[in-house]
Amino acid sequence: MPTYEYECRKCGHRFEEFQRIVDPPVKNCPKCKCRNCVEQIISGGSGLIFKGSGFYITDYKRSSESKSSKKDDTKSKTPKPAAENKNKKTGD
Repeated sequence: MPTYEYECRKCGHRFEEFQRIVDPPVKNCPKCKCRNCVEQIISGGSGLIFKGSGFYITDYKRSSESKSSKKDDTKSKTPKPAAENKNKKTGD
């Protein structure tokens, strides 16, 4: 659910309201109790917000160094093909 920002035209009180999209906009100021004096403020939004524990900067970070070093390790550990071993003659 989105958070909407409102401001009272009479007292200048700014507040946020956590509402469903289909809910009607707030009309009354909770501070001065003025009726029909609140207007919704268009804000830029805050984008994606992570709330709670367990989010770390390294959770989804990909490092190009770790991928390239893994490729180098697999190349050095790869055994020679069997065809090269068959070409060598043994004690004839």
